Amino acid sequence: MKIVGRIREQAELSRHFHSGRPEFIAVTGRRRIGKTYLVKELFSQDMAFYFSGAIGKNIDNAYQLRQFDDAVAEFGGESKPASSNWADAFGKLRKLLKTQCGKRQVVFIDELPWLDAPKSDFLPALDYFWNTFASARADIMLVVCGSSASWIVKNLFENKGGLHNRVTGRIWLAPFSLAESEAFFNEIGVMMNRYQIAESLMVFGGVPYYLNMFEKSLGPTQNIDRLLFSENAPLKNEFNEVYRSLFRASDRHMLIASALSKTKAGMTRDEIIKAAKIPGGGNLTRTLGELEQCGFIEKYSDFTKPKNNAYYRLIDPFTLYWLKYVKDNRTKDDYYWTNLIDDGGRRAWSGYAFELLCLRHLAQIKQKLGISGISTEVFSWRSKESQPGAQIDLLISRRDGVINLCEMKYSLHPVTLTAKDDQDLQRKRTAFLAETGTRKAVHVTMVTTYGLTEKGHTASVQSEVALDDLFR
Repeated sequence: MKIVGRIREQAELSRHFHSGRPEFIAVTGRRRIGKTYLVKELFSQDMAFYFSGAIGKNIDNAYQLRQFDDAVAEFGGESKPASSNWADAFGKLRKLLKTQCGKRQVVFIDELPWLDAPKSDFLPALDYFWNTFASARADIMLVVCGSSASWIVKNLFENKGGLHNRVTGRIWLAPFSLAESEAFFNEIGVMMNRYQIAESLMVFGGVPYYLNMFEKSLGPTQNIDRLLFSENAPLKNEFNEVYRSLFRASDRHMLIASALSKTKAGMTRDEIIKAAKIPGGGNLTRTLGELEQCGFIEKYSDFTKPKNNAYYRLIDPFTLYWLKYVKDNRTKDDYYWTNLIDDGGRRAWSGYAFELLCLRHLAQIKQKLGISGISTEVFSWRSKESQPGAQIDLLISRRDGVINLCEMKYSLHPVTLTAKDDQDLQRKRTAFLAETGTRKAVHVTMVTTYGLTEKGHTASVQSEVALDDLFR
């Protein structure tokens, strides 16, 4: 299958490939996102060496070294005698690469964090390999991958030793956008309309590995049932597998995710400590940072609070869905999601999941509003005084003196705003103006699936964004 999407990432990798200089590229992104596939497919004709670390807490250094030796032999090098440490292993790699001088050579080491086992000498050996050999070879492009973005950041980007400032290119692979998902489904022969594609991403989050598991003969709801609720469902335990493969102390990460899944408003650091029943301090800071760097949570600011008084919210759709519907599901109903079609809880979940989908498509919202070239900041806001309470999940504060107050509604049909809806929008806008004291003009923007009907009460609405606009 050809590479779908990833246009910017392909261009960036190709630029480094043709630079004529030694390159050290780090490709990061959550597990299942397609890092390995992208690099191997793009450089299939130029791969001088490929090795992937084995994933697992109980895999020892000796096993990794044996696999590395086997990879060297597979690419034509010498694997004997067996490597007793990483200095020996990289020595064999150097000998292999010396025999292949000439054209550009891509050296791809995957799942790098799992090679850095406790008491191993992997990092010093990688440091020595790059600084004494590869960095002097204009024909070598070293590409490393790792799902643990926090490890890459700490040990490569923020390295204080010999690898300091050695990475020449950083590429973050995000989940597929709506447009990329549409192209991907078309490529694998899964036919869905855009509403159904949005519904699929609200569960699986644009992760190619999950989308590739869709059966083309089934609709999105049937696929969700098959993948998560049927007997022997292939993704029933995916949450635990993903978190345990990414984080060595994964229990803390899962407790925080679970606590955040129970509120759409997000939590402060102190609220997380209380809700997850975990201690604060440096371990919490590190855990929050790892979750943020791997794309599971987002740190954001309230419009009226300083940035150091931040909120955290869960933004990974699959985590949110799994914790709400799969974790404690004991129904043994193979058609659980189908049978919830008219459930009020499912409608409430759909509304929040659509909001998260919109937050991932801010560039498309700005394009529709005609403000792509205007500097903006994004906030949320909670009222301290309004009764009933008022909350705005997406504020786009613009350099041109306007704030877009975005209200998002997920519906199977065009939305008809009632008089009550209009009053509620006016109440939120009035409360926001009064409590923040902003001097900017505040425009109400509706983000919906199929737009607003003309017969609704739209006096408070200045602009609209529809689902089709998010596919740009």
